[in-house]
Amino acid sequence: MAADEHKCTLDKIISLCKRRGFVYQASEIYGGQAGAWDYGPLGVDFKRNIQNAWWHYMTQLHDDVVGLDSAIFQHHRTWEASGHVAHFSDPMVDCLECKARFRADQLIEDWCASHNEKTDKPVDTMSHEEMKQFIDSHEVNCPTCGKHNYTDVREFNLMFKTHLGPVATDASLIYLRPETCQGIFTDFKNIVQSNRMKLPFGVAQVGKSFRNEIIFKNFIFRTCEFEQMEMEYFCKPGTDEEIFERWRKERWAFYLKYGISEKNLQWHHHDKLAHYAKDAYDIQYNFPIGFEEIEGIHNRTDFDLSQHTQYSGKDMGYIDQEDGNKRYTPYVIETSAGLNRNFLMFLCEAYEEQNVGENGTEDYRTVLHLDPRLAPITVAVLPMMKKDGLAEIAKDIQHELKEDFVTDFDQSGTIGKRYRRQDEVGTPFCVTIDYQTKEDDTVTVRFRDSMEQVRVSRKELVGKIREYIRSYSYTRAES
Repeated sequence: MAADEHKCTLDKIISLCKRRGFVYQASEIYGGQAGAWDYGPLGVDFKRNIQNAWWHYMTQLHDDVVGLDSAIFQHHRTWEASGHVAHFSDPMVDCLECKARFRADQLIEDWCASHNEKTDKPVDTMSHEEMKQFIDSHEVNCPTCGKHNYTDVREFNLMFKTHLGPVATDASLIYLRPETCQGIFTDFKNIVQSNRMKLPFGVAQVGKSFRNEIIFKNFIFRTCEFEQMEMEYFCKPGTDEEIFERWRKERWAFYLKYGISEKNLQWHHHDKLAHYAKDAYDIQYNFPIGFEEIEGIHNRTDFDLSQHTQYSGKDMGYIDQEDGNKRYTPYVIETSAGLNRNFLMFLCEAYEEQNVGENGTEDYRTVLHLDPRLAPITVAVLPMMKKDGLAEIAKDIQHELKEDFVTDFDQSGTIGKRYRRQDEVGTPFCVTIDYQTKEDDTVTVRFRDSMEQVRVSRKELVGKIREYIRSYSYTRAES
């Protein structure tokens, strides 16, 4: 019971996020906006650190991957070519009693989970008629009113539609992009020509996407606006399967590198493939709500470039000068990760309520065991006392650290309470200035995970913290 009481739950993460300035409900003073969230002072730095870690891994560590930042607004024909106008939809069902609206597949999956039952076939392979038959035959109750009287299952297109300019006509029709990758495909020829790129190579991009979901749930896991970290890797047909496996290994390794335990990750192979895919896997993480997708790795074949060739009338093929000037349409291996879902994953993975009591006593601290490269604050500077010049020395030291690290200054409350505040937001190092500092110009460095304290010379402080970050390794003890 004690272990269950102190385990990580989604409610605890939500509470921590608001209390400590990671995430707020958007438009909260007006009752909130469903599916939209604001990232607070700590949240925006944490999210940027995750993005920077991904960018560093994908572009700086790979000579064959370059970057792009394409427009949110693309010509509406882009989405016809990509198949989004015709295919980008979810199965929707309405309750005829209370008018609540649900995704039919999620309604079935939630019912199966609560009743410990399985469907005869994967839900994502069911037809609309099969979904409706399952809902009716099992008398799946409406989560809102408890009745089981539904409409037929029908498709709901997830794109936000609007018009560009003062007059709404077919020519002014435009969509908020539902994914970032199409801008990479439409710019393929530009990138090849301007940067003299030769296959195989990848193009990485981080940006906002928008989806008009039927239902929003689980905090920032499913929202109407979100950020994607995508990479499209262009290759010669026939080499795609080997490259597909390469990127599966690469993306798995990324999460291990930044502290995700392998026992909390699993692969999900898609039985039913998207219209563009030859093969597809998801990396799933074991959230408090269960295993859910954080990233997809897809073999998109030559679908996208072929479609844009057809719809634009512009040849998107590639002339392979190293293979006798052979012309072909490249295949594409895609890695697509949700930045917001990564944000939630790293918080859940790092969260611990740890008993630090001695001699059998209970004294729990809440701590985020974040990799120092991801933590929103790297170093907190804490004067032991406000008086006798300690606060002034601490401010000077904070100024010295600012060039290299994100810092915080805290002189309010006991030193123990200040340590606990920094533990709760994942600050890996606290630097304490005391009266000995005035005597020998040394400070105490306190480590978040072990709570160990070491004495360090002030002039060596920056170098020591860098050394600690480089050598950082944290493995949570199994309960």
